[in-house]
Amino acid sequence: MSGPGWTDSRLWFMGAFGFLSGLALPLSGFTLTQWLAEGGVSLAAIGLTANIGLAYTLKFLWAPLLDQTPPLPRLGRRRGWLVLIQPLLALAVVALALGDPSVRPLPTFAAAAAIAFLSASQDVAIDAWRIETFAPAQQGAALAAYVMGYRIAMLTAGAGVIAAAGPLGWHAALLGIAALFALGLLVTLAAPEPPRPAAASSIAGLAARVAEAVGAPLRDFLSRPGAWTVLGYVALFYLDEALAGKMLAPLYRHLGFDRATVALATGPLALAATMSGYAVGGFLVGRLGMKRALIATGFIQMGFMAMYVLLTRMPGSYPMLYTTVIAEAFVQSMAVAAFVAYLSSLCALRFTATQYALLSSVAALASHTVGGLSGFAAQALGWTAFYAVAMFSAVPSMLLMLRILRRFPEPVAETKGAGA
Repeated sequence: MSGPGWTDSRLWFMGAFGFLSGLALPLSGFTLTQWLAEGGVSLAAIGLTANIGLAYTLKFLWAPLLDQTPPLPRLGRRRGWLVLIQPLLALAVVALALGDPSVRPLPTFAAAAAIAFLSASQDVAIDAWRIETFAPAQQGAALAAYVMGYRIAMLTAGAGVIAAAGPLGWHAALLGIAALFALGLLVTLAAPEPPRPAAASSIAGLAARVAEAVGAPLRDFLSRPGAWTVLGYVALFYLDEALAGKMLAPLYRHLGFDRATVALATGPLALAATMSGYAVGGFLVGRLGMKRALIATGFIQMGFMAMYVLLTRMPGSYPMLYTTVIAEAFVQSMAVAAFVAYLSSLCALRFTATQYALLSSVAALASHTVGGLSGFAAQALGWTAFYAVAMFSAVPSMLLMLRILRRFPEPVAETKGAGA
């Protein structure tokens, strides 16, 4: 079966849903830390904001509930949940915009935590919409549309907000993002609801159905050869980014780069590098296979992170800043493209939504746990040593993938010829 063409309206809805997913992440990530850094919040407190995003790690806990219980039956399971979540998400962004972290940081952190929880819930519903709307052969095109929308949104809520905060102020810039979230409700109402599959179980009682919905996918995955090694690799994949990424805004400020410079470096320049990296990463997966592509791109990414070590020794060097950010965006997106393809290959068709939520939650574990210690580590080690440690923290995941490649060369997911 060939993939859908760009005249297929479902792909445009997929891109719009990707945009709505991407808007939220910077508001509990880089944009938030930039705002906190400008407000004089301590490095330790900024590092602890990594824990705000624990919802992205724990979303598998309530993913079966979103899969089993439609809140608005007339709209269907997927759109029904989205119509419930999206207005609350817009209100949480309004609460964030009206806060002042330099005076009262706790309400700001609470609003960011609410955004992360609601955004993670929205992601569960959108992932399920994608899986149920597109046939397996069409998932590549659907993911491409999703990533395009997602990256444009991250540019908007990241570099766009940081740049707009100059002339408009932080409050007005963030209120603009809240307005975009409000428009998301129109996308959901206009999108088609995928057909609901026939009930897979006749188990009576909500608690029993939820227990089965969680237990069956877990039993399926953990019964495969090498399952725990694979989970270890997935959990460690983002460890280097968990340490390095959370401290980038404070680092740029420490090195003397102003807001406009950061917005330019992390905005259109990084976006172009990112999209190019995804294309090259997809090409490498096709040529080398997923696992060998993960090894190649992983070591390349680790090598290029040395540029951040050099950047710490070159304060005020605009060419070094731009070169570092662009190069890192390119190689990181190469690695992520291979990684997302690998995660998708691990999902059995019968349990795609729940297993993908579980695997993506495990992948986010380091970012929202170990990442919370990044501020303390940067204070204790200094910037140069800290980024050297972050660079070599990629080694454990690479060693695990080498073990997987040697011991478990065959895909661990079940044969994907069976029905959903």
